[in-house]
Amino acid sequence: MRRPAAAAALAALTALALAGSGHIPPPNDRPVIGVLAQENLPGDQFAHGSSYIAASYVKFVESAGARVVPIRINRTEGEYAKIFYSINGLLLPGGDVDIQTSQYSRAARIFYHLALRANDAGDYFPIWGTCQGFQQLSVLTANRNLLTLTDTKAVALPLTLTAAAHSSRLFRGFPKDLLQTLTDQNITSNFHSWSLSLQNYSGNAKLRRFYKVLSTNSDGKKEFISTMEAYRYPFYAVQWHPEKSPFEWIDKAGMVHSTSAVRVSFYAASFLVSEAMKNQHRFPSPAEEERALIYNSAPVYRGISAVFVQNYYFP
Repeated sequence: MRRPAAAAALAALTALALAGSGHIPPPNDRPVIGVLAQENLPGDQFAHGSSYIAASYVKFVESAGARVVPIRINRTEGEYAKIFYSINGLLLPGGDVDIQTSQYSRAARIFYHLALRANDAGDYFPIWGTCQGFQQLSVLTANRNLLTLTDTKAVALPLTLTAAAHSSRLFRGFPKDLLQTLTDQNITSNFHSWSLSLQNYSGNAKLRRFYKVLSTNSDGKKEFISTMEAYRYPFYAVQWHPEKSPFEWIDKAGMVHSTSAVRVSFYAASFLVSEAMKNQHRFPSPAEEERALIYNSAPVYRGISAVFVQNYYFP
């Protein structure tokens, strides 16, 4: 009997062989995106188990036509490799854990290196990082923490798009009027104390060679990068929160529920899913896929005034 991880890897190799022969496989119209869990927040009275995923990230992915597999922390490298060859992309969500020593960081590092190797071999595998996920990708690429404190804890901002933004993979599918709104109106939600400053990015050769800056912002004192994509890899990072506008409802500064903000969320999610559709990974069997999907877990309602309206919790 073929082992599940080997079967999944064989499916990926078959897709590579077809691509190498000049045959481009059709888009995968049943994409599955992994969303990485992280350690429970201190003081979360609803928490049980060891980790959580905010439901807004799950809804973000599902809203654009993909399904979600929760990626739990504290798993072996072998278990993560099996998952990697079964899913079609990875989302690194925001949160509040140590991005160098946490189990979230450990898992992200394993998937990051698996994705590098896969893409180098022609196996297209996208990674999307939001807020903490953006920061995590910067640390993994630079192999050091270059983040700096900014006054951006609860504020909505317009994006200052760079010259590269309009031709970028991420933004070129956005309608022109929406890109204009992104630059004119305060519709990107920022809830972060740490940022990658333009100065630190520019002074680090690894980051500069790996990522193209698509937008920047400023807290009035420091200019920081708010959107970037890798040159050679389908890796994308946003310091802002596209998932909050349609799916989080705490009434506080920085939250935006305008039609334009929700449209931005839709186009961002649609882009991520379109990237995942280029990947041909499969679960070894329909039964294994069904067992892995997040539909097997129930979100916990935490209240309309909670930072996350709903969370999934995992052992």
